[in-house]
Amino acid sequence: MKAIEVSNLTRDYNRLRAVDGISFTVEPGEIFGFLGPNGAGKTTTIRMLTGQLLPTSGSAMVAGCNIVTGRQSLKPRIGVVFDNQNIYERMSARENLVFFARLYRVKKERVEEVLAQVGMTERASDKVQQYSNGMKQRVLIARALLHKPEVLFLDEPTRGLDAHIARDIRGIIAGLARDGMTVFLTTHYMEEADQLSHRVAFLDQGRIVALDTPASLKSGYGKGETKTLEDIFIQLTGNGLQKEFDNL
Repeated sequence: MKAIEVSNLTRDYNRLRAVDGISFTVEPGEIFGFLGPNGAGKTTTIRMLTGQLLPTSGSAMVAGCNIVTGRQSLKPRIGVVFDNQNIYERMSARENLVFFARLYRVKKERVEEVLAQVGMTERASDKVQQYSNGMKQRVLIARALLHKPEVLFLDEPTRGLDAHIARDIRGIIAGLARDGMTVFLTTHYMEEADQLSHRVAFLDQGRIVALDTPASLKSGYGKGETKTLEDIFIQLTGNGLQKEFDNL
Protein backbone atom coordinates (compact mmCIF):
# COMPACT_ATOMS: atom_id res chain seq x y z
CA MET A 1 0.00 0.00 0.00
CA LYS A 2 1.21 3.48 -0.85
CA ALA A 3 1.72 5.93 2.01
CA ILE A 4 0.09 8.65 -0.11
CA GLU A 5 -1.87 8.19 -3.34
CA VAL A 6 -3.24 11.27 -5.10
CA SER A 7 -5.40 11.23 -8.22
CA ASN A 8 -6.48 14.34 -10.15
CA LEU A 9 -6.70 16.40 -6.96
CA THR A 10 -8.18 19.84 -7.58
CA ARG A 11 -9.12 22.78 -5.41
CA ASP A 12 -10.89 25.95 -6.54
CA TYR A 13 -11.39 29.20 -4.62
CA ASN A 14 -14.25 30.88 -6.50
CA ARG A 15 -12.69 31.50 -9.93
CA LEU A 16 -9.13 30.73 -8.82
CA ARG A 17 -7.84 27.20 -9.34
CA ALA A 18 -5.20 26.79 -6.64
CA VAL A 19 -4.49 23.09 -7.29
CA ASP A 20 -5.10 21.81 -10.80
CA GLY A 21 -5.59 18.04 -11.16
CA ILE A 22 -2.35 16.79 -9.60
CA SER A 23 -1.53 13.07 -9.30
CA PHE A 24 1.36 11.35 -7.53
CA THR A 25 2.20 8.59 -5.07
CA VAL A 26 4.57 8.41 -2.11
CA GLU A 27 6.11 5.18 -0.87
CA PRO A 28 6.29 4.16 2.81
CA GLY A 29 9.53 5.43 4.37
CA GLU A 30 10.12 7.94 1.56
CA ILE A 31 11.02 11.60 2.03
CA PHE A 32 8.98 13.32 -0.67
CA GLY A 33 9.94 16.91 -1.44
CA PHE A 34 6.99 19.04 -2.59
CA LEU A 35 8.48 22.24 -3.96
CA GLY A 36 7.13 25.33 -5.62
CA PRO A 37 7.18 29.14 -5.64
CA ASN A 38 4.98 31.07 -3.23
CA GLY A 39 1.37 30.73 -4.34
CA ALA A 40 1.98 27.55 -6.32
CA GLY A 41 -0.55 25.56 -4.27
CA LYS A 42 1.67 23.74 -1.77
CA THR A 43 -0.16 24.79 1.38
CA THR A 44 -3.56 24.12 -0.18
CA THR A 45 -2.38 20.63 -1.11
CA ILE A 46 -1.14 19.93 2.41
CA ARG A 47 -4.41 21.13 3.90
CA MET A 48 -6.32 18.75 1.64
CA LEU A 49 -4.02 15.80 2.35
CA THR A 50 -4.30 16.37 6.10
CA GLY A 51 -8.10 16.56 6.04
CA GLN A 52 -8.33 20.26 6.85
CA LEU A 53 -9.73 21.29 3.46
CA LEU A 54 -12.06 19.43 1.12
CA PRO A 55 -10.99 19.10 -2.52
CA THR A 56 -13.20 20.44 -5.30
CA SER A 57 -12.63 17.22 -7.20
CA GLY A 58 -10.26 14.28 -7.39
CA SER A 59 -9.27 11.92 -4.61
CA ALA A 60 -6.45 11.02 -2.28
CA MET A 61 -5.57 8.30 0.21
CA VAL A 62 -3.15 9.07 3.05
CA ALA A 63 -2.01 6.29 5.41
CA GLY A 64 -4.82 4.16 4.03
CA CYS A 65 -7.51 6.77 4.74
CA ASN A 66 -9.68 8.64 2.26
CA ILE A 67 -9.10 12.37 2.85
CA VAL A 68 -12.83 13.13 2.43
CA THR A 69 -14.73 10.18 3.89
CA GLY A 70 -12.07 9.02 6.35
CA ARG A 71 -10.91 12.24 7.94
CA GLN A 72 -11.54 11.07 11.50
CA SER A 73 -9.51 7.91 10.88
CA LEU A 74 -6.78 9.96 9.20
CA LYS A 75 -6.01 12.32 12.10
CA PRO A 76 -4.34 9.80 14.44
CA ARG A 77 -2.23 8.41 11.58
CA ILE A 78 -0.53 11.64 10.56
CA GLY A 79 1.66 14.29 12.17
CA VAL A 80 1.81 17.90 10.99
CA VAL A 81 4.38 20.63 11.60
CA PHE A 82 3.47 23.96 10.02
CA ASP A 83 5.88 26.89 9.77
CA ASN A 84 4.15 28.83 12.59
CA GLN A 85 5.47 27.88 16.02
CA ASN A 86 2.17 27.39 17.85
CA ILE A 87 3.27 26.10 21.25
CA TYR A 88 2.54 27.36 24.76
CA GLU A 89 5.50 29.59 25.59
CA ARG A 90 4.81 29.89 29.34
CA MET A 91 5.02 26.13 29.70
CA SER A 92 8.12 23.98 29.43
CA ALA A 93 8.71 21.60 26.55
CA ARG A 94 7.87 18.68 28.82
CA GLU A 95 4.65 20.33 30.01
CA ASN A 96 3.63 21.06 26.43
CA LEU A 97 4.21 17.47 25.43
CA VAL A 98 2.47 16.00 28.48
CA PHE A 99 -0.58 18.13 27.67
CA PHE A 100 -0.69 16.92 24.06
CA ALA A 101 0.04 13.35 25.09
CA ARG A 102 -3.21 13.42 27.05
CA LEU A 103 -5.06 14.69 23.98
CA TYR A 104 -3.53 11.91 21.87
CA ARG A 105 -4.19 9.41 24.68
CA VAL A 106 -0.62 8.15 24.63
CA LYS A 107 1.38 7.10 27.67
CA LYS A 108 3.37 9.74 29.54
CA GLU A 109 6.56 7.70 28.98
CA ARG A 110 6.30 8.57 25.31
CA VAL A 111 7.07 12.20 26.17
CA GLU A 112 10.58 11.31 27.32
CA GLU A 113 11.11 9.19 24.22
CA VAL A 114 10.35 12.01 21.79
CA LEU A 115 12.32 14.54 23.85
CA ALA A 116 15.36 12.29 23.50
CA GLN A 117 14.62 11.71 19.83
CA VAL A 118 14.87 15.43 19.05
CA GLY A 119 17.71 16.14 21.47
CA MET A 120 15.75 18.21 23.99
CA THR A 121 16.05 16.17 27.19
CA GLU A 122 18.48 18.53 28.94
CA ARG A 123 16.35 21.65 28.35
CA ALA A 124 12.95 19.99 28.65
CA SER A 125 12.12 21.66 31.99
CA ASP A 126 12.86 25.22 30.81
CA LYS A 127 10.06 27.52 29.68
CA VAL A 128 9.55 27.58 25.92
CA GLN A 129 9.87 31.40 25.93
CA GLN A 130 13.56 30.90 26.80
CA TYR A 131 14.18 28.75 23.72
CA SER A 132 15.77 29.69 20.43
CA ASN A 133 13.74 29.21 17.24
CA GLY A 134 15.64 26.00 16.59
CA MET A 135 14.73 24.57 19.98
CA LYS A 136 11.09 25.50 19.49
CA GLN A 137 11.16 23.69 16.16
CA ARG A 138 12.47 20.57 17.87
CA VAL A 139 9.56 20.72 20.31
CA LEU A 140 7.09 21.02 17.44
CA ILE A 141 8.58 17.97 15.76
CA ALA A 142 8.50 16.09 19.06
CA ARG A 143 4.82 16.98 19.48
CA ALA A 144 4.03 15.68 15.98
CA LEU A 145 5.79 12.40 16.80
CA LEU A 146 4.01 11.69 20.09
CA HIS A 147 1.43 9.33 18.63
CA LYS A 148 3.88 7.61 16.22
CA PRO A 149 2.28 8.80 12.97
CA GLU A 150 2.68 6.84 9.76
CA VAL A 151 3.06 10.02 7.68
CA LEU A 152 4.68 13.26 8.86
CA PHE A 153 3.96 16.54 7.04
CA LEU A 154 6.71 19.14 7.45
CA ASP A 155 6.09 22.65 6.11
CA GLU A 156 9.35 24.65 5.96
CA PRO A 157 10.93 22.90 8.98
CA THR A 158 14.23 24.83 8.87
CA ARG A 159 12.91 28.23 7.87
CA GLY A 160 14.81 31.03 9.63
CA LEU A 161 17.20 28.69 11.45
CA ASP A 162 20.97 29.06 11.48
CA ALA A 163 23.09 26.55 9.59
CA HIS A 164 24.03 24.43 12.62
CA ILE A 165 20.47 24.02 13.89
CA ALA A 166 19.13 23.45 10.37
CA ARG A 167 21.63 20.63 9.89
CA ASP A 168 20.50 19.06 13.18
CA ILE A 169 16.84 19.23 12.09
CA ARG A 170 17.71 17.65 8.75
CA GLY A 171 19.47 14.87 10.62
CA ILE A 172 16.33 14.23 12.66
CA ILE A 173 14.22 14.09 9.49
CA ALA A 174 16.60 11.67 7.78
CA GLY A 175 16.58 9.47 10.89
CA LEU A 176 12.77 9.33 10.89
CA ALA A 177 12.77 8.08 7.32
CA ARG A 178 15.43 5.47 8.10
CA ASP A 179 13.11 4.22 10.83
CA GLY A 180 10.33 3.78 8.28
CA MET A 181 8.32 6.98 8.63
CA THR A 182 7.03 8.68 5.48
CA VAL A 183 7.89 12.39 5.32
CA PHE A 184 6.10 14.91 3.10
CA LEU A 185 8.42 17.92 3.00
CA THR A 186 7.98 21.44 1.70
CA THR A 187 10.97 23.76 1.69
CA HIS A 188 12.28 26.76 -0.23
CA TYR A 189 15.85 25.56 0.32
CA MET A 190 16.76 23.56 -2.77
CA GLU A 191 19.98 22.26 -1.24
CA GLU A 192 17.96 20.88 1.66
CA ALA A 193 15.50 19.19 -0.70
CA ASP A 194 18.41 17.76 -2.69
CA GLN A 195 20.07 16.33 0.43
CA LEU A 196 16.97 14.86 2.04
CA SER A 197 14.44 13.89 -0.62
CA HIS A 198 14.26 10.51 -2.29
CA ARG A 199 12.06 12.19 -4.91
CA VAL A 200 10.84 15.73 -5.48
CA ALA A 201 7.83 17.21 -7.24
CA PHE A 202 7.92 20.76 -8.66
CA LEU A 203 4.57 22.52 -8.42
CA ASP A 204 3.87 25.61 -10.51
CA GLN A 205 0.52 27.40 -10.83
CA GLY A 206 -1.21 24.44 -9.22
CA ARG A 207 0.26 21.82 -11.55
CA ILE A 208 3.11 19.35 -11.16
CA VAL A 209 5.67 20.24 -13.85
CA ALA A 210 8.32 17.66 -12.87
CA LEU A 211 8.59 14.67 -10.55
CA ASP A 212 11.68 12.49 -10.14
CA THR A 213 14.73 11.89 -7.99
CA PRO A 214 16.96 14.96 -7.56
CA ALA A 215 19.77 13.17 -9.39
CA SER A 216 17.55 12.31 -12.36
CA LEU A 217 16.19 15.83 -12.60
CA LYS A 218 19.67 17.33 -12.60
CA SER A 219 20.97 14.93 -15.22
CA GLY A 220 17.80 15.01 -17.34
CA TYR A 221 17.52 18.78 -17.57
CA GLY A 222 21.22 19.57 -17.37
CA LYS A 223 21.92 18.79 -21.04
CA GLY A 224 25.59 18.20 -20.41
CA GLU A 225 25.94 21.14 -18.06
CA THR A 226 26.53 20.93 -14.32
CA LYS A 227 23.30 22.19 -12.80
CA THR A 228 21.98 22.26 -9.28
CA LEU A 229 18.45 21.36 -8.25
CA GLU A 230 17.86 25.08 -7.78
CA ASP A 231 18.85 25.68 -11.41
CA ILE A 232 16.30 23.12 -12.58
CA PHE A 233 13.65 24.51 -10.24
CA ILE A 234 14.10 28.03 -11.63
CA GLN A 235 14.09 26.67 -15.17
CA LEU A 236 10.78 24.85 -14.74
CA THR A 237 8.79 27.11 -12.38
CA GLY A 238 7.86 30.75 -11.92
CA ASN A 239 6.30 31.26 -15.36
CA GLY A 240 3.32 32.99 -13.80
CA LEU A 241 5.62 35.43 -12.02
CA GLN A 242 7.46 36.16 -15.27
CA LYS A 243 4.18 36.93 -17.03
CA GLU A 244 3.30 39.43 -14.30
CA PHE A 245 6.64 41.21 -14.76
CA ASP A 246 6.21 41.20 -18.54
CA ASN A 247 2.86 42.94 -18.19
CA LEU A 248 4.20 45.73 -15.97
